[in-house]
Order: sequence, then structure tokens, then C-alpha cells
Amino acid sequence: MNFNLLSPSEVKRLLERYVLRPKKRLGQNFLIDRNVLRKIIEAAELDAGSVVLEIGPGLGTVTQEAASLAAQVVAVEADRDLIPVLSETVGRCENVEIVNADFLQLDLPSFLTSRFGEKKCIVVGNLPYYITSPLITKLIEAREHIERMVLMVQQEVAERLAAEPATEGYGSLTVFVQYYCQVRIVARVKRTVFYPAPEVDSSIVRLDIRESPAAAVQDEALFFNIVRSAFGQRRKTLLKSLSGSPTLGWNRETAGAVLARAGIDPVRRGETLSIDEFAAIARAAG
Repeated sequence: MNFNLLSPSEVKRLLERYVLRPKKRLGQNFLIDRNVLRKIIEAAELDAGSVVLEIGPGLGTVTQEAASLAAQVVAVEADRDLIPVLSETVGRCENVEIVNADFLQLDLPSFLTSRFGEKKCIVVGNLPYYITSPLITKLIEAREHIERMVLMVQQEVAERLAAEPATEGYGSLTVFVQYYCQVRIVARVKRTVFYPAPEVDSSIVRLDIRESPAAAVQDEALFFNIVRSAFGQRRKTLLKSLSGSPTLGWNRETAGAVLARAGIDPVRRGETLSIDEFAAIARAAG
């Protein structure tokens, strides 16, 4: 049986048949717009050889389209109540595997290797707002197994991921993601294309894993420690934020000397620094 999961009335009937209601605590907002679905699939650039990891398939809207184009789709759904629904909507697709699991609890590198071998996957997903940052962090930590990601996130989060230095959204998450990925906002998405409608608008964002990081850094742990320290107290100058960081353990003299070697003005604020400038500080401190 074919399901038109883009029809609000059919989605409602399907949920009623299984006596289900969308769970707000899990961020369940089901896509019901064909144009937005098309943009997600086009951005993913799937072909007959693609292997796909889907996070939060919900009712299987994106899953159906991905399965029609790709060689293999592994869909990880945390809500056990949706597993019978997915078994009905996409269970007959021979190239789809539905996994009931908390994505954040997976040993992701091992999980991806067990499903896809050495082949790099394409990730698609509509991420719940309350765990977006941990999910993206987990994906990037498993970047050796991933080619690119096409994610639906809150508009504010997408702007943070793509932010430029000295803008409101620019922060430690921005630097972390852009260090490892090329970021592009594919499209803004109105809240009205979901059932039920969330409280805010969303964006489709594409993250392409870089072949090598955005800047040359010998000690990545130190680099990110410096980044977090610089953004820890955004209103303070670099000299104050770095010398006041308990994790770096630098006094004012040490912080001043490192910034001088890096050629960075100590009265600047962390939010004005580019990734290259943060890398220069890390190299000067190494």
C-alpha cells in the first residue's frame, strides 16, 4: 500500500489508527510539504550507489523518497511507538532498515561500519531542537564515515552554524562545525509545512565534511579549549577571557605573550576572531 505522507488528512488518519499523537517532548513535527521534501532530497544528492543514515524518520516521509533513489537507507527512530507505523509505511522497501534506538547512545562509528562497511554515508534528518547540538557534534566526531549531512534544524541554529565572525550567531559551535565542515543554508522553511506546526521556523542546512580541517592546527584539543574559553565570557577581551579560563590555566602574562606571538590584539573579543586567527593562537601556544 502506498501512503501519501504529505497529505495532512492521511497523516492524521494514520496516527489515529495507531492511537498516536505527535510528542512535543520528542520534537515530533511531521513534514507535509512536497516542495520542501524535494529540496531535502536534491541537497542530499542521492544516487543508486548512495547509502543513507536517517535520523528521526518519523512516519517515513523522507525515508520513502530516499529509498527510491539510494542503495540502502538505515533509519534510526527513538520512539518505539512509531516503529509499527514505519513498518507499514516503509517496511516493504527491501533497502530500508528501521532501527529503534536513541541515536545519542549509539557507538556511531561501529554502528555505521556494521551497516555500510567502509562506504561513507549521507546523513539526512529532522533534528529535535532540544538535542540539535549534541547530535551534530556526535555526527562530526564520526566524520570519517560520513560524506555530507542534510539536516532540518531551527532557523536560529542554522544561522549559528553558518555565521560569520562578529555576528550575533557566531560562537564556539560555529567554529567547531566550520572547522570540519563546509556549511550552506539550503532553504528557509516555514513552520506551516509541518504537522503539527512547531513554534518557530526551520532551515535546511547542508554540511559537507572537509577533506582536511579549515585551518592547520597541531593540537586540536588546545585549539578548541582556546575557542571555548574565548566565547565563555563574550563581553570580555581576549586577554581577560583567556587568562581567566580555568581549563587553560594561563595567567595574564602567559595569555598576553601567546596573543603577541600570534599577532592578535589582546583587547579584541573572541567573537571577532576567524578560525584562522584562533588557529594562530593555538599554534603560538603550542
